[in-house]
Amino acid sequence: MGLPIESLILLCLGFFVVATLYSSVGFGGGSSYLALLALFLGGFFAIRSIALICNLIVVSGSTYLYFKNGHAKIRDFFPFVIASIPLAFIGASFRLEEHIFFILLGCSLVTSSLFLAWQTFSKKPTSEHIKKYPKYLSYVLGGSIGLLSGLVGIGGGIFLAPILNHLRWNTSIKIAALASFFILVNSLSGIAGLVQGDMLQLPWKETLALATSVLIGGQIGIRISLKRLTPNGIKRVTALLVFVVGIRILVKYLPMI
Repeated sequence: MGLPIESLILLCLGFFVVATLYSSVGFGGGSSYLALLALFLGGFFAIRSIALICNLIVVSGSTYLYFKNGHAKIRDFFPFVIASIPLAFIGASFRLEEHIFFILLGCSLVTSSLFLAWQTFSKKPTSEHIKKYPKYLSYVLGGSIGLLSGLVGIGGGIFLAPILNHLRWNTSIKIAALASFFILVNSLSGIAGLVQGDMLQLPWKETLALATSVLIGGQIGIRISLKRLTPNGIKRVTALLVFVVGIRILVKYLPMI
């Protein structure tokens, strides 16, 4: 692949910013990594692989802190992840044609941007009232989002968290913890699927540089609160970026159908 050094530096800066912003609000940044990579790279196997690795690095730290501080319990998350893990693996194992992959990616980016933007404008109740739902809904949501996550190379938390907040599945901190853990297990499952399908492509120079960028950014975002940009502001800026890139991808690849 061999990106020019100027492009790699720009990409690293973008990944650093995304990791810092996303980790501060409980996500891994997978959709924005895909958006940025789609602008610089042509190989979709490398795009999927790098995005999953970077996602994994960011949410590993977040998940550890959520568990350490008592916001996450495996038994609460089990129905979601038990359904998502095998389906994320299956999704990542599909050897998609390039234009099909990019169309799925474009649709996913546009959808995730709308979910993210909608979440920032939805009115929250003054008290976090929790509603009870049948357990099968957790399996359905986890499995469906897991399959999509594996297909396009994201952890899925950006879809899951807004849905659960809307349903009032639990408190916002519990949902953030679940989203982080959900991204972690789906990223691991997705990587395993790529390995099984002989599609894992990690050019060492680019992967090392980008992984280092998100490691630093993720740790900063987890440990400090951003004072000048609210979580809603971060989400709106990110949603705009992801939406624009998703539309650009669809405009380029939809005519190939």
